[in-house]
Amino acid sequence: MGSVAVVATEGMLHFELSVACEVFGNAPQGARAGWYDLEICGSAAVRVGRFLLEPDRGLDRLPHADTVVVPAWADVDVAPPDDLVDAVRAAHEAGARVASLCTGAFVLAAAGLLDGRRATTHWAHTGVLAARHPRVEVDPDVLYVDDGSVLTSAGKAAALDLCLHLVRLDHGSSVANAAARRLVVPPHRAGGQAQFVTAPVPARDDHPVAALLPWVMERLDRPLTVEDLARQAQVSSRTLGRHFRAATGTTPLQWLLAQRIRRAQELLETTDSGVDAIAQAAGMGTATTLRRHFNHTLGVPPDAYRRTFRATPRPAP
Repeated sequence: MGSVAVVATEGMLHFELSVACEVFGNAPQGARAGWYDLEICGSAAVRVGRFLLEPDRGLDRLPHADTVVVPAWADVDVAPPDDLVDAVRAAHEAGARVASLCTGAFVLAAAGLLDGRRATTHWAHTGVLAARHPRVEVDPDVLYVDDGSVLTSAGKAAALDLCLHLVRLDHGSSVANAAARRLVVPPHRAGGQAQFVTAPVPARDDHPVAALLPWVMERLDRPLTVEDLARQAQVSSRTLGRHFRAATGTTPLQWLLAQRIRRAQELLETTDSGVDAIAQAAGMGTATTLRRHFNHTLGVPPDAYRRTFRATPRPAP
């Protein structure tokens, strides 16, 4: 939580800058006390479209922030200025969490923050990033990468995904979902999802997947199989798999597991239910199965997750 410094300098794209300011500058309904203290930091006034934006503080403020957000760098063939690179490096050395949006990853790479780390950027520029910074493990196929104190996102909509991911880490899923509802966007897209999907949303109401997804969400507590989903969609399992990957970028079982994990996260955060009961409600069957998938997906067991993201307890559904 704490303070968020959003970098605003000449050479940055205003869309990602606006995304960061919108997410971190406006507390959604249900947010606990202590929403982010947002500051826009830069060395001089910045032209954003037809307007001039006057930063709140200088770049020397970055090392004093808890989180530093670096929006997209407009021209990846132009090296970011030394004062920006030095300020971002100093912020990380001072203990700040540093996140880049889209091609802001080139600023982090110039500062040496991505050396030896897995990172991403807009798919059109991943090759350039990898060639220019060979010590960076560039992943072109994900929406964002959370490497602890350093986070990177792909382009445009993925920048919003990463910002909501940070809200989720700091305030829990219910607040992140509230922020997403206010912005009228999906509440959570896992960072490992593919950047480019042929048809992210089914184009027609009669698309085999269009009615299937809400049907599945209402039955997550049941032991659904691919055959069950294909039968409901009235297509073969192979056809369902093809349509599902085109619409969601993943397989039916991978998508189903992600929804079960997300349901378990919400119940861990918002109820007093035991792990066994949550495993049943999320369709995992047993606590052992839930713990295995939860730990594999999120890197922590359910109990540790609950201690970290615990919200005000509510009755179990």
